[in-house]
Amino acid sequence: MTRGITLLSLFIFLFSPILAQTLSLEETLTSLGSTVEFRWDPFFASGTFVNGVREASFVSGRAGETGTLLLDRRDIVLTPLPYLENGRIRFPQTFVNQVRNTLVVHSQEGPSNFRIGAIVIDPGHGGVDPGTVWSYTIDGRTRTIMEKDIVLRVSRMLHSALSASFPDKRVLLTRTGDTNPTLEERTNVANSQTLADNEIAIFISVHANSSLNRNARGFEIFYLDPSHRRDLVDRTTRYAEFEDVIDIMNTLLEEEITQESIILANNILRRMDSAVGDVSPNRGIKAHNWFVVRNALMPSVLVELGFVSHREEAINLTSEAYLNRLSDALYKGISDFIAFFEN
Repeated sequence: MTRGITLLSLFIFLFSPILAQTLSLEETLTSLGSTVEFRWDPFFASGTFVNGVREASFVSGRAGETGTLLLDRRDIVLTPLPYLENGRIRFPQTFVNQVRNTLVVHSQEGPSNFRIGAIVIDPGHGGVDPGTVWSYTIDGRTRTIMEKDIVLRVSRMLHSALSASFPDKRVLLTRTGDTNPTLEERTNVANSQTLADNEIAIFISVHANSSLNRNARGFEIFYLDPSHRRDLVDRTTRYAEFEDVIDIMNTLLEEEITQESIILANNILRRMDSAVGDVSPNRGIKAHNWFVVRNALMPSVLVELGFVSHREEAINLTSEAYLNRLSDALYKGISDFIAFFEN
């Protein structure tokens, strides 16, 4: 598997014949105890039980079907699956027992110590690829403003701030000067990081925007469209013998990465809104299949700092003070996500 949090071990439990008794969601939560929460994703028809930092995730199936329960994004248990009946989810008693035993046992093991092991910052474009370029007459002189210069300055500031605050983490830039790594080289920096079983990397690609509509302005953040499916588990080596559950493992891990990417995006967006929202509109977070967020197999976002095609915003994007506000917002948003994830 290529993700930072690898499947630490794969446990397959064989069950006696599936019990006919099923429980409603309310009955299940009562059985599991007041400290357990339930989250349901109708898009994936999947759910997660959460007890503190411990999680048990599943994709629902058909009545009587056996499938997998993913524990803390690492371990797999074979169990009768919950299923939808007349629009309501039903939980087999065997499944509920397994969740209860797992969450109780894992909770007794202490904190998970999940952590961010590496932070990869990707200043877009560079070298022969300047990104978006616009020229303006400012104080009687023509000034050319290039995206590659703006994003490198912000990314360097961000790298310095994160490196100083998190000396225990690897903080990397995909380019440190006016070079032009390929898109594959950029994501390979992130995907090739060697991480412990309890670690992940995160990927932040920094860009500036452009539009034929000269009135367009503001900042926005993109994450990977949840409809896009990737292979997150290596089918050829470690888990080859478990081909029948790899697709389910992929689905559960994809959902986890999507949710973490959205949380990362929201944290950064909130900080950017506080930093520059008085002069630049907040355009929100959006789903898109950009190459770098599609191929970075981890929580990843693409940040658009503003529009170079908008005269006032372009001039702001050349101001050292304004770029400091943007880099500080990125730093605080990423720090917020680290605190969330590691807590």
